[in-house]
Amino acid sequence: MSAPSKPTAAPAYPAARFQSFRETARPDLTKTRLAALRAALSKAGCDGLLLPRADVFQGEYIPPSEDRLAFLTAFTGSAGFAIVLAEKAALFVDGRYTVQASQQVDASLITVVPIADTSPESWLAAEAQSGARIGYDPDLFTPRSLKRYRKALEGTEITLTALADPFPAIWPDRPAAPASKVVDHPLVYAGVSREDKLAALQAALKDAKLDALLVSECPNLNWLFNIRADDVPHLPILRAFALILATGNPVLFVDPARLDAQLAADLGAILTISAPESNGAAEVEASLRRLARPGLRIRLDEDSGACRFKSAIEAAGGSVDLGPDPILLMKAQKNPVEQQGARDAHLRDGVAMTRFLAWFDDAITNKPLTEIEVAVALEGFRIETGALKDIAFNTISAAGPHAALPHYRVSEASNRAIPPGLFLIDSGGQYRDGTTDITRTIAVGKMSRAMREGYTRVLKGMIALSMVVFPKGTSGAHLDAFARMPLWQAGQDFDHGTGHGVGSFLSVHEGPQRFSKLAHEPLKPGMILSNEPGYYREGAFGIRIENLVLVTPRAIKRGERAMFGLETLTLAPIDTRPIVKSLLTRAERNWLNAYHLRVREALSPHLDAATRLWLENATASL
Repeated sequence: MSAPSKPTAAPAYPAARFQSFRETARPDLTKTRLAALRAALSKAGCDGLLLPRADVFQGEYIPPSEDRLAFLTAFTGSAGFAIVLAEKAALFVDGRYTVQASQQVDASLITVVPIADTSPESWLAAEAQSGARIGYDPDLFTPRSLKRYRKALEGTEITLTALADPFPAIWPDRPAAPASKVVDHPLVYAGVSREDKLAALQAALKDAKLDALLVSECPNLNWLFNIRADDVPHLPILRAFALILATGNPVLFVDPARLDAQLAADLGAILTISAPESNGAAEVEASLRRLARPGLRIRLDEDSGACRFKSAIEAAGGSVDLGPDPILLMKAQKNPVEQQGARDAHLRDGVAMTRFLAWFDDAITNKPLTEIEVAVALEGFRIETGALKDIAFNTISAAGPHAALPHYRVSEASNRAIPPGLFLIDSGGQYRDGTTDITRTIAVGKMSRAMREGYTRVLKGMIALSMVVFPKGTSGAHLDAFARMPLWQAGQDFDHGTGHGVGSFLSVHEGPQRFSKLAHEPLKPGMILSNEPGYYREGAFGIRIENLVLVTPRAIKRGERAMFGLETLTLAPIDTRPIVKSLLTRAERNWLNAYHLRVREALSPHLDAATRLWLENATASL
C-alpha cells in the first residue's frame, strides 16, 4: 500500500467532535466509594450487592448517568459484573476485557475474575457468609438473569433480596439523565411506515395469543415508531418504554416536550403519549398493574424486561410470558430501502476510509503518529462526507500491544506512538441511511514473521466466511468455524464472536443474528452482520480484519434447496503487504482480487487524483 504520490491531507480538526480521549476512570476514589456503598447496604439490612453494568432498559450501551459499575470500580468496558461483600469485592469480565480490567481496577480492593474461569454466581455461593442477605436492584436484572443466582444459592443459607437503588445516596455528582430531542426517521430511510410496522406487530401478537407486549429494548422501540434521538453516545435512540396492545392504541412513555409539534401529531395518530418522570419505569409499572388481570398474557422480553415489571404483572394477577420481543426479528431483516441505504452508507464510508488509509500511509513515513492523532484524523475524513451524524462507537486505534486488547480504547493516559509492525483501527459511522463498522490492520514498516502469518490466517478466515453458501435454516453457529479454521490449523483462535448483527442507523451491535458458537437464530435475507476474525498475542500485537455482509438469496444451478450467501457491503482496500502469499489458495487470491477490483471501480470516481492513484496501487492484483 505504499503511496506513489501524496494524497489529500488530513482535515485539520483540532479535536475529535464525537469522542473524547480523556481518562474518566477514577480508581483512586474506589476505596471511598466502596465504603459509602457498604454503609448504604448495611443501613438497608444487606450484606452485599449484585451489580451488573446495566440500566432498566438492559441495553449494551448506557448513558454516563447509568454507569454504576464504572463509578464504583473504575472499569469502563462495555460488559462486566461486580459483587460487593462486606469484606471483599470482585469484578467479572470476559476475554475481551481481562487485561483492561486489570489495568483500570485497584487490585487491592477489587479482584478481577475472568468469567470463563469462575462464574459470578458460583463465586457468590463460595464467598458469601452463611446467612448473608445479598441485595439486588430489580430494575437491573431480568427474571432469567436473576434465576441463575437463585439456583446457585439453593441449599445455602444465603438469600437474595430486592432493594432500591443505593447509588443516588452515594453519587452526588451523578451526570444528568439524557433528554435529547426526538426526531422523525422518514420513509426515505425507514422504508416501511410506523403504521404498517405496528399492524404487523399486532398481528404477530394475536397469532401468538398474546394480549400485550412491553417493549423495553430501546432500539426496537425506535425502529417500530420510526424515531431517533441522541440519548446514548453513538447510539441514535430514545430511551423509553412502550406498551403495545394486541388490539387498540399502544402507549409510548415519553415527555411530549421532547417532540416537535409535527412529530407529536404524527405519533398521536396511532398511539397514546404518556409523560413519565425519570426513565418511565414507575409509570410502566403502574400501567402494567392497571392492565394485568387473570387470564391476560403479557409478553416480557426475556433479555430486556426487568424483574420489576414481572413482579408488577404477577401482583395484579396477570400472566407473564417470557420470550423474545417479536420486533427483534422484524428489525433484523432489513427491507429493500434499508438494504440500499446500507449500500449507500458503505460507499460513502468507503471513500472516507480510503482517503484516511492513503493519508496514513503517507503521514506515517514523514513523522511519528500517535493513536489519538490517527483516530481524530479518521473521524475528520468521515465528517468531510457531510453526512456523518455520529461515530458508531469509540474508535479502536491500537498500536503494538494495545492491539492485542480487542476492545481497547485509547485515552490521553494510554496514548502511544505507532511503532513498526502492525497497526489496528476499528471504527464506524452513523449515517441516516445506515450504520458502518470496519476494521483494518495496517503494515507499518518491518513486520515479524509471526505477524505476517497471523495476518494471513485471519484474512483466510475472513475470505472463507465471505465465500460461504448455505441452505435456509442455517445459523451463525454453523458458519462460525469457517472463519476460525485457518487459525485452528495453526493451534490458534480468538476469544470474541466472529460477527454481530448491525442495525440501520441504530445499534452497531444488534441481534438476534450473529456468527458465534452460541448463535442459534437462522440467518435470513436482509440480515446484516460483521465478519471479523482476529488473532491476538498478548503484550505484542493484534490483528483483526472486518467487513460487513448482507444475507441474500443465492441461486445455485440445479440446486435442490433454497440457498443464501453473503454480499460484502464494506468497500475499502485490505492491506496486502503483510500477506504471506504462499499461504493463500488460488480461490482466496481470486476472491481478494475480485473484491479489490470492485472497491477500485466503486470508489475511484469519488476520489481526488492522488488518492485514486494510491488506491490503484493498493488494490493491485496479487
